[in-house]
Amino acid sequence: MRLKIKAQPNSGRQEIQKISDDEYKVFSKKSPKDNKANNELEKFLSKHLKKQVKIIKGFTSKRKTIEII
Repeated sequence: MRLKIKAQPNSGRQEIQKISDDEYKVFSKKSPKDNKANNELEKFLSKHLKKQVKIIKGFTSKRKTIEII
């Protein structure tokens, strides 16, 4: 299953907002430098969804596609 994510790094909070069944907006405290925001995004979504997730598209973009493994 794939989900569309709009990432918001450096937001000062860690929160997930559901936009639709397959689209979420994720706020992250980490900066996008050195892949920190992507790593935090994967961990946070894994914890929230209780399944392992992996970014498959949009590594350098705010719009990402993740796959639930």
